[in-house]
Amino acid sequence: MGSGESAKQRVIVALDVPDKESAIALVDRLEDVTFFKVGLELFTSTGPKILEILKSKQKRIFLDLKFDDIPNTVAGACRSAARYGVDLLTIHATCGREALKAATEAAHQGAGQVGVKPPKLIAITLLTSISSRQLAFDLKIPLELPEYALEMALMAQESGLDGVVCSPQEVAQLRQTCGDNFLLVCPGVRPTWADIGDQKRSLTPFQAISAGADYLVIGRPITTAADPELAWKRICEELSAIA
Repeated sequence: MGSGESAKQRVIVALDVPDKESAIALVDRLEDVTFFKVGLELFTSTGPKILEILKSKQKRIFLDLKFDDIPNTVAGACRSAARYGVDLLTIHATCGREALKAATEAAHQGAGQVGVKPPKLIAITLLTSISSRQLAFDLKIPLELPEYALEMALMAQESGLDGVVCSPQEVAQLRQTCGDNFLLVCPGVRPTWADIGDQKRSLTPFQAISAGADYLVIGRPITTAADPELAWKRICEELSAIA
């Protein structure tokens, strides 16, 4: 899905802002951006209103709410979220196989009820802010980080999900193992000229796409830049060299 698209269609700009007014100002300023991410902070602040605004501007939407609950609750949340007509929707792989399967079925049900296309359901393998040390010492998981991310991705794929969110450093292995038709969405991408912030497992946009990512989720390097439009154009120009 991602590989046949232009550079600017493969960059999802994260609207990690606290309110509707800030989000609309960014969307209007970044008029060439076609794909935006709405996460927990903005959705909690605005509710579905921000999704309606984005759709009215013909934008694609990554609704990144990272559902993580028992199967019945996850299914209900996915059924409701699918009715918004968003393009991508996230769920934590740690919900387990039963919840992942229920989510897939429910998302198709919800979309069908209102006659919209079902969202691509994407599993979170491991948050990109988590380091290998934190995985071992804080979360008490005995697997090496790349192996853990791969196991989560394979469970998601076997459960019928469309892809996963992973750090750029896991992309090459996941692409090789999961095949070309499994979506790999990468946050934690940082251009060489941007502050790395709280990301522990980062690559540049060029490196991430070259490794096999379908979509890049980029927020602060664009949205907090002195000139967001210029930052966006620099990233697109860097990626266009791959084509």
